[in-house]
Amino acid sequence: MTFRATPEPPSRHRPRRRHDLVAWWSRRQGHAPPDTSPPPAADAHTGPAAGAPETTAPEATTLWRMRTTVRDEPGALAALCAALAGHRVDILALQTHPLTDGTVDEFLLRAPETLPSGGLADAVAAAGGRDTWTERADTHDLVDAPTRALTLATRTALDTAELPLALRQLFGRCTIHSVPAKSLSGRSLDSTPPAEGILEETVMRLRDPSGGAIVIERPYLPFTPTEFARARALVELDARLGPRIPHDGDVLTLPEGNAITVRRADTGDLDAAREMHARCSAATLGLRYHGPVGDADRYLAHLLSPRFGRTLAAYTASGRLVALGHLLWDGDETEVALIVEDEWQRRGVGGELLRRLVAMAAETGCESVYAVTQSANTGMVAAMRALELPLDYQIEQGTLVLSARLDPAPAPEPVLPLPLPLPAPPHSR
Repeated sequence: MTFRATPEPPSRHRPRRRHDLVAWWSRRQGHAPPDTSPPPAADAHTGPAAGAPETTAPEATTLWRMRTTVRDEPGALAALCAALAGHRVDILALQTHPLTDGTVDEFLLRAPETLPSGGLADAVAAAGGRDTWTERADTHDLVDAPTRALTLATRTALDTAELPLALRQLFGRCTIHSVPAKSLSGRSLDSTPPAEGILEETVMRLRDPSGGAIVIERPYLPFTPTEFARARALVELDARLGPRIPHDGDVLTLPEGNAITVRRADTGDLDAAREMHARCSAATLGLRYHGPVGDADRYLAHLLSPRFGRTLAAYTASGRLVALGHLLWDGDETEVALIVEDEWQRRGVGGELLRRLVAMAAETGCESVYAVTQSANTGMVAAMRALELPLDYQIEQGTLVLSARLDPAPAPEPVLPLPLPLPAPPHSR
């Protein structure tokens, strides 16, 4: 039971207390609870009632990714958030990367379109941020970090060839190199890093489970220990699962009535590929490998490895390999290459493989693909033109480079992050 020292005030004073409470709540939260009282009637001559909200067009905004380093001390993050709020910048997502001498904070921001990146960086610098980096974002970045990491892990688990692509999407604009343990001649390259990997600011070196190394370079932005740990986790997942590719194939009927099966290929198809090489003419091998015909077999183990790209194989109903198509990860670029056994040329096999390879490239976010051939290879030129994509031609000393600009793959449905809470009070970070 509660005893009061003074009697309850008369009921006529209660509305005033409620008004004080509403005013306090408005100052505390930035908005008042909805008022259930009816609005005053509008005057026919003076327009809407006083206090009616004005309708204004929504402000045009831009998405930004921003990374900055702040001191690891109480109130540092709160000051940064307050500086952004002062420029009407909305924080959609935040990740923190602890360092020994501070913390790297990575933001996804929605800012007024009139606020340039320089103004954004100046505001952050005034609040104590340093080494600030900004980049335009798009709807793909609206997927929250845990969802993105799980999606990339799932793709890596299903297909060995996905690991380089998953690493590239994890870190944004970066270059991925798969360095084999041995050269094509069998000489050891001494490229295998230690099991724990190596982090050198803008370069990561990780041990490739299939041998050699995976090198990740991002010159414009140093990697953090947190990012290094994420990369190692993906590589460890790949190592634990071992070699794997989807082997489901499609049976196609060619215009002349022959049926072929198109499926993914890997080093398990090495013997069949060597037998196909033996049936190909020297001219066909020369158009594909641009070098001594006797060296053609030495490229196959590299080309069929899922670590360096994806390979499609065309098999006849009797189980004979008659064509190979390669989609090769070449640093920042993507190469397509084809070889079709002489007997099966001009039947649409190469065009079918090329169309599927280009679709794979578009699904992985590639902006373009290129093919290197000889200017006399009219079959490859015709297959590239049949894609009906914008083509660029470069010819030098009989070597032709055809580049096709791809239509971007549809963006996934964005997963909007939950709103961040209000900045922490000064006594906590």
